[in-house]
Amino acid sequence: MKVAVLGAAGGIGQALSLLLKTQLPAGSDLALYDVAPVVPGVAVDLSHIPTAVTVKGYGADDLSAALTGADIVIIPAGMPRKPGMDRADLFNVNAGIIKTLAEGIVANCPKALVGVITNPVNGTVPIVAEVFKKAGTYEANRVFGVTTLDVIRSEAFIAELKGLNVSDVKVPVIGGHSGTTILPLLSQVEGVTFSDDEVASLTPRIQNAGTEVVNAKAGGGSATLSMGAAAARFTLSLVKGLKGESVVDYAYVSVENGDAAYFAHPVRLGKNGVEEILPYGDLSAFEQQAKEDMLATLNKDIQEGIDFING
Repeated sequence: MKVAVLGAAGGIGQALSLLLKTQLPAGSDLALYDVAPVVPGVAVDLSHIPTAVTVKGYGADDLSAALTGADIVIIPAGMPRKPGMDRADLFNVNAGIIKTLAEGIVANCPKALVGVITNPVNGTVPIVAEVFKKAGTYEANRVFGVTTLDVIRSEAFIAELKGLNVSDVKVPVIGGHSGTTILPLLSQVEGVTFSDDEVASLTPRIQNAGTEVVNAKAGGGSATLSMGAAAARFTLSLVKGLKGESVVDYAYVSVENGDAAYFAHPVRLGKNGVEEILPYGDLSAFEQQAKEDMLATLNKDIQEGIDFING
C-alpha cells in the first residue's frame, strides 16, 4: 500500500507522517511531498525509525513521482490559521494550493482515496471534486473531508467532563468542519446523559476547539499534533477498508438528497472508499435547531469552493 502525504513538512504533516511510519501495515510505502526544502530531511529522520514502512521525500518538482501508484493521498498542505483568523480567511490562500494538488492527483493516481485536511474543509473538498469532474474522473466515494479531529476532541472533552474511560466514549459528529457547522450529537452518546447547560456549553467548546489551540499557542501555530493524530486514525480506517475490512467512520462526503451537497456522516468504508453513507439517527430538539441554523453557512462555503473552479 502506498500512502502519499502532501504537505508533509508542516506541523500536521510531520505529526501525521510520524504516526503513519509507526502504524501503517508492514510493507507499506510512505511518500512525503512538500514545497518546503526540509522535506528530504523529514523523510531521512523518519527512515531511522525501525518499522517495515519505506519512507521517501519528494520536493517541489516531484509531485508526480510522489503520487504515482498512491492508494491513499492525504492533504494537510496549506497555510495554518493564525489568531483572529476565521477558517474562511484561509480560503483565498489555500484554495489555489488545493487546486494544484488535486490536478496532480487527477494526472497521476485518479483512483486514489483522497483525504482533505486543508482548511476550510467545507470549501476545499468541493474544489477537489470539481477538479476531478473537469477531468472526467470524479468518483464521489473516493473524496473525503477529514473531520476526525471534531470526533476525537468530542471524545476527549466528554471523557474529561464525565470521568469516563475515553476508549469507551463514541461521539457522532455531523455537518461540516468549522464553527457552528460542526454538530456533535451529544444525545446519541451511549451510557451518559447531559443536562441542558452541559449541552449548551460543550457544543460550542467542541465547535471552537481550534480557536482554543490557536489562542493557547499565542501566534505560534494551530492544531497540529491533535490533527496529526486524527488524520492518522482516519487514514488507518481507509487502509482497513482497502484491505477488505468493514469499517465505520465519520467524514465530510458528497451526499445525494441529503442536508447539503456535502455533509459529514457516518460512512461504511471498503475497497472503493465509501461503500455506504449511513443515517445519523434521531436528533434532539437542540441538535435539530443547530442543524437547521448551520445550513446556510455550510451551503455558502460549499458554493464558494465550486465557484472557485467554475468561476
